[in-house]
Amino acid sequence: MQYVKLGSTGLDVSRICLGCMTYGEPDRGVHEWTLGEEASRPLIRQALEAGITFFDTANVYSDGTSEEIVGKALRDFARRDEIVLATKVHGRMRPGPNGAGLSRKAILTEIDHSLTRLGTDYVDLYQIHRFDPHTPVEETMEALHDLVKAGKVRYIGASSMYAWQFAKMQHTAELHGWTRFVSMQNHYNLLYREEEREMLPLCADQGVGVLPWSPLARGRLTRDWGTVTDRSATDGFGSTLYQDGDRAVVEAVTAIAQSRGVPRAQVALAWLLNKAPVTAPIIGASKPHHLEDAVAATELRLTEKEMEELERAYTPHPIAGH
Repeated sequence: MQYVKLGSTGLDVSRICLGCMTYGEPDRGVHEWTLGEEASRPLIRQALEAGITFFDTANVYSDGTSEEIVGKALRDFARRDEIVLATKVHGRMRPGPNGAGLSRKAILTEIDHSLTRLGTDYVDLYQIHRFDPHTPVEETMEALHDLVKAGKVRYIGASSMYAWQFAKMQHTAELHGWTRFVSMQNHYNLLYREEEREMLPLCADQGVGVLPWSPLARGRLTRDWGTVTDRSATDGFGSTLYQDGDRAVVEAVTAIAQSRGVPRAQVALAWLLNKAPVTAPIIGASKPHHLEDAVAATELRLTEKEMEELERAYTPHPIAGH
């Protein structure tokens, strides 16, 4: 496993981040395909044994049970100081006022709930899951800064939003001497490259690490076009992200994978790992070979010609994933 700095920080993270939305009690969330604790633990252990030290979850995943499962497994299988644990805040955790969003009340409440579920007294990376247009950015950034100063959070990050929104939040923090975001977790893969227009150049200029979610386009880059899985059949959000014209890109991935004699997942991830300023793709793993392919992708070097072939068929997309 390779290790790199997260953006311009001194924090070392594994080149692959294990996304933990896959792990959570199926009867406690909106995703029927999640794995309960018994099925999740061997995969988390496998990730650790492969050298993955970076784990990402969120309070909303399976109604908090993802944090519970991940926290317990990491306590059992790893030393806290040797892993980088990330979670997120923004989504609705309960009905009624203040049950979601990025107000000071919501942030200070949800960090304590997350720490309890994770079984730790701090998280390494606390990320806002989306932009909150209903809360002043000053309120959000000061609350996050206070968590860092309180020792509950080591670094802060953001997730999918417009580049101008991210720049506004960063500028607000700098203006007041508050903690700035060190990472951007955004929607970026071979089928969706709109982030290359503004967000990636902004992150490169500002030394912000990029942590792409859905790096395999919810598995579309790993299988024949049109193949239906248990997840894709029930993934309403995922069905809004891609379009029919993406088939040509999938076919390009297939051709290069066949010529290389490797799985398609390795090719798609190797492309992403070659794109600056990507730090670590966030991969989901419900089967052992998902982790094996992700680790192998860090060693796969694509040629300039292969990179061009993978990118040639891309067509612009409407903004999706915010």
